[in-house]
Amino acid sequence: MLFIFRFLNKACVIRNHEQDIAPDGTAINPWRVCTIDQVEELKAIVRVIPLWSTGIMMSLHIGGSFGLLQAKSLDRHITSHFEVPAGSLMVIMVVAIFLWIVLYDRVLIPLASKIRGKPVRISAKRRMGIGLLVSFLQLVTAATFESIRRKKAIKEGYLNDTHGVLKMSALWLAPQLCLSGIAEAINGIGQNEFYYTEFPRSMSSVAASLGGLGMAVGNLVSSFVFITIKNVTSKDGKDGWITDNINKGRFDKYYWVIAGVSALNLVYYLVCSWAYGPTVDELSEAITEENGSKVEDSTELKNVNPLFDDKVSVSSKEKKLTEFKNGLKEEELTKD
Repeated sequence: MLFIFRFLNKACVIRNHEQDIAPDGTAINPWRVCTIDQVEELKAIVRVIPLWSTGIMMSLHIGGSFGLLQAKSLDRHITSHFEVPAGSLMVIMVVAIFLWIVLYDRVLIPLASKIRGKPVRISAKRRMGIGLLVSFLQLVTAATFESIRRKKAIKEGYLNDTHGVLKMSALWLAPQLCLSGIAEAINGIGQNEFYYTEFPRSMSSVAASLGGLGMAVGNLVSSFVFITIKNVTSKDGKDGWITDNINKGRFDKYYWVIAGVSALNLVYYLVCSWAYGPTVDELSEAITEENGSKVEDSTELKNVNPLFDDKVSVSSKEKKLTEFKNGLKEEELTKD
């Protein structure tokens, strides 16, 4: 990564002042000489791409689920005369997202702060990882449930019956739907906060679009994985894992494959997170904890906050924070 950044820095080098710079101070050929701000903005994008790519898995685990097919094979009656439509069960995931956001902001964080005796905040980067972990647990739950559901369908004689309804409540889908919603809430919000924190204000539009871009790429990857598994498992005229008959197919094995990919993605996230290093908010929090209100009241700290300074790159922010921290230590030693 450092090699790439040093390579990009060469775009700011003025080799011939007369040929590269106009009398008004601007570049004659913007493709030959770039401003420092332009290079730093590009470096900020390059720096977050590895962590951004880990979020593709969030769309893959949602796009690769078959909750609707599972719901159609289960008992959806609330009363003897009212049956919940299979598609309406997906609202459980939406409710889980809403409830998690409320509980996180109003209950979990205040309670943790009260227990520790100081403000508690989970950084955006860590929340991205927690969301990936929950999505992995959701896939494991879905695979386990589908295995149980299929065994029950075979036991009740519905192996070749695509319209058979099992004597099993559709509410058994609630755990995997809730986990899916919680994973989406934790990772999605964490991603947005991460991009807005790490990018300068001038790149707010880029920060807003990265989440949607990840979802789009994730849906494409989900379709590719789906088609690949279907073609590979149905070679030589065999019944593949993915068939029109959910009882005859092996959707549980499909879930296990996606869960394995999710586990690898989680390891990939840990590597990317380690390589990325501390974020701006993590550094600010560390200095605040060490120096207390002295750091919070300092105007120098505000100058490295992306909300106040939209032209300072991520690397220069970290440098300023380090210099400021060292200055505080020298001041304390002088007083002693």
